[in-house]
Amino acid sequence: MSFFGNEKHEDIPFGAGTPRLTQPKSSVFRKLAVAVGLVVVLITGSRFLGAKTRAASFSPSSLLHGDHDLCHQQQPLIPEKNAALWKTLSDTFRTDNFEARAIDWLAGAVKFATESYDNMDPVGVDPRWETFGPLQDYLVSAFPLANSQLSLAKVNTYGLLYEWAGSDPSLKPIVLAAHQDVVPVLPETVSEWTFPPYSGHFDGERIWGRGTADDKSGLIGILAAIESMLEQGFIPTRTVVLAFGFDEEAHGHYGAAELAKAMLDIYGQNAFAFIIDEGGGFGEVYGTTIATPAIAEKGYMDLLVEVASPGGHSSVPPRHTSIGMLARVLVELEDNPYPVEITKDHILYSTLQCYAAHAKSLPEDFRKAIKRSATSKKAMKALNDVIVQEPRFAASVGTTQALDLINGGVKTNALPERASAVINHRISTLEHVSNVKHHATNTVKHLADKYNLTFTAFGDVLTDPSVPKYGDLSLSVAFGKSDLEPAPITPVEGPNAGPYKLLSGTIKAAYRVHREGVAGVALSLDNADNADESASVSSFEDIIVSPGMSTGNTDTKYYWDLTEHILRYNHRNAGSLEKPGTGGVHTVNEFITVDSFLEIIEFFTTLILNADETTSF
Repeated sequence: MSFFGNEKHEDIPFGAGTPRLTQPKSSVFRKLAVAVGLVVVLITGSRFLGAKTRAASFSPSSLLHGDHDLCHQQQPLIPEKNAALWKTLSDTFRTDNFEARAIDWLAGAVKFATESYDNMDPVGVDPRWETFGPLQDYLVSAFPLANSQLSLAKVNTYGLLYEWAGSDPSLKPIVLAAHQDVVPVLPETVSEWTFPPYSGHFDGERIWGRGTADDKSGLIGILAAIESMLEQGFIPTRTVVLAFGFDEEAHGHYGAAELAKAMLDIYGQNAFAFIIDEGGGFGEVYGTTIATPAIAEKGYMDLLVEVASPGGHSSVPPRHTSIGMLARVLVELEDNPYPVEITKDHILYSTLQCYAAHAKSLPEDFRKAIKRSATSKKAMKALNDVIVQEPRFAASVGTTQALDLINGGVKTNALPERASAVINHRISTLEHVSNVKHHATNTVKHLADKYNLTFTAFGDVLTDPSVPKYGDLSLSVAFGKSDLEPAPITPVEGPNAGPYKLLSGTIKAAYRVHREGVAGVALSLDNADNADESASVSSFEDIIVSPGMSTGNTDTKYYWDLTEHILRYNHRNAGSLEKPGTGGVHTVNEFITVDSFLEIIEFFTTLILNADETTSF
């Protein structure tokens, strides 16, 4: 996955510490200064409809602050029709032999430096794409059953579209997505890696290398789960489609975009029950383990600002050169950021409600303030004052702008005839691309008048063309078409929320079975069926599931027409500050613990089996 510059979500990470906020004036909010920098959102809805499930109560400590009116939780969802298979596989995943096999699978994939770069030429033209061929040869040898029993179509040479045909064509297929590419390793940073970035080194606890966390652990986790199920002779009832792009880190133009076209041609619009792609994971927050499948993504736009004026010799300069006027325009834009105002419609607001409902060590003043904001405008305003002060919270709520590129001038003694800059925008889920265009236009129009420039905004000339001008100021969408509306929000409540509820119950089941085994989960569920709510049903804390939001974009930005149920989650355990499960994403020393990777395999296995015996969607 890539960060803001490369069309990628940035879920604010678990275990990333506690951002420091400026102390608010209101005493009610003093403890809010330790608010954690996570983006999660209220989980709503009731028990999963139509799926076979067994109830399990929360342990007493999990009920300490549980307020299910604020943040309702699904019950763990375990396979019933395929219970014996689930147990067999879970027991297998806990063996030393399987652990060694899983390490080899992921380490082998990491050894292929499948880097993708911005502005690469098309496949067949740019030779850098050729690194994906050896990786795909490796996948065939590493997963022989998956590659012999699933059909495979190669899309645009390196896009992989697998189909695991189910026995019941009346059930909508599901899509499990991942990407084969990784963020490039800067040559000058190689010496900073503890182990070489493409070594796949295993140190007894961690697998090291570029892609271990993002996203080859997801790619290999899916294939490992399917290979293991095929080895047990499993035949699915519901068709499973695998969509593996190869340039997610570089906008997905050649990979996911072409895979989307192929899936539309083969399956049709709204043909899938749901899509799971990389996204939120889980970890410890305020003393509580929280999972955050992302149900939305912010929009995107790169704004190109260009100023042109007459050239000439630098010894006779005008009062303002193109570069000087451009600088003034950029300062004006930075001095007039997009407003940040949290409302009850924002995903972050629901996030805070979920904290108030379930986070055991949340400061009580913070908890009370969040709850009071539901009915008090004064409390909501005070809450917003704190949101504005914390960059990560503010970025989640509002539209952001970041000046990332600038260009101008060719020689010290020649006046620059043109100067330009690109400003990256991540658009609030409650706004649109048109809001960004309108804001930028209105913010800088007076400068066109001040410097006597012809002003063109997104194709419209907004100054009098009959009046002679000194130069030109133009605003446009950079790189041809780099604008994207915020993603549709996946339903999490009501009769159309079945896929989200299935995922939520699956997360809880996978979390439990990885820590207790099937026998331990079954005992917990039996105790829950036969005991009052105060009885302890598990030796482990329960996991809280809350939908989250991505501030950037994944490959799913091309998949909107395939289903309204897009869930960005791969059960990656971020752990805590003291014991992280992953690290180094997009930087040096990327790693994933083998325990975290094994849990990813367990999750995908449980997800496929749960979806296979669900008939409500």
